Amino acid sequence: MTDAILISLIQAVQFFITAYTWVIIITALISWVNPDPYNPIVQILYKLSTPAYKLVSKIPTRIGNIDLAPLIIVFALWFINNLLSNLILGGVLR
Repeated sequence: MTDAILISLIQAVQFFITAYTWVIIITALISWVNPDPYNPIVQILYKLSTPAYKLVSKIPTRIGNIDLAPLIIVFALWFINNLLSNLILGGVLR
């Protein structure tokens, strides 16, 4: 019974990680087109992605004009998501 609850919690966390990955990707793509800063969707996306960018801002992420921060964030989120998948599939929770 408790394993099923734990697996369900991990799957819920994986869902939020995947959704947040898409927020980061969409924010990075939107930044290329210089959107209207007063658009409510743009404001929500920037507010959601700002904490991750602040974490990554402590390390140098620029190469010339290219900012690699979104790529680093997405790779970190994918790593965490795969780690959680391996916990479920690897039998650690079984």
